[in-house]
Amino acid sequence: MDKNKILSLYKDIRVADVRDALDALGYHFQCSMNQNIRPLFRTRIYGIAHTVRYLPFRGKIPSLTPLEYRKRWTGEYYKDICPYPWVENIEKGDVIVIDQSCVDAGLMGSENTLSCFKKGAVGFVSNGGVRDTDEIILQKIPFWCQSISQKMVQGRLQFDAENVPIACGGVTVYPKDLIVADGDGVIVVPVEIAEEVAKWAKEEHEQDKINRRKHYEDLGWEKDHTV
Repeated sequence: MDKNKILSLYKDIRVADVRDALDALGYHFQCSMNQNIRPLFRTRIYGIAHTVRYLPFRGKIPSLTPLEYRKRWTGEYYKDICPYPWVENIEKGDVIVIDQSCVDAGLMGSENTLSCFKKGAVGFVSNGGVRDTDEIILQKIPFWCQSISQKMVQGRLQFDAENVPIACGGVTVYPKDLIVADGDGVIVVPVEIAEEVAKWAKEEHEQDKINRRKHYEDLGWEKDHTV
């Protein structure tokens, strides 16, 4: 797969156009994540799926003083139970797709999303929670998630795997699939049909722009980038 070529094909395509293209190819009931996966703010991304899986924590939480919890156990937890090894493997154009087992915990927050963004990630999709959302919105880090969570990961999540098939929003996501997300939600394009889907999606989008541009002209509106 020529990553740059594939990404260039999806530069201007909306989720709705991708959905119509998949329908035309017979994928009516596949690829669209359910409506529980929503953006923190209105934005759009497209990129290559970098998949990550975390499981619900299995174990006993030790009895600790607040000092022991903060100074020792939290650090050990991040190191041994819930690390983020995949961050070092991020490539430019990646969309981080997280199967968080629908756990209500903020695996990602304002600091670690910025760390990933600096490495080239274009956005995040998660079937779990995210925290520090006011700061994430201020930082304009694109994030689609199932819930907003106040909780940290300690005693709630444990790392399982990276770049494996995962389930997110009712869709199987394979590493290297195409992810397109906007205000209409998230859609997953299997990499093996990505070029064909882009062809039909682009045709749909161009026709829509022609039709809408005529309405703009009739209404005397100034043209914008969508037409």
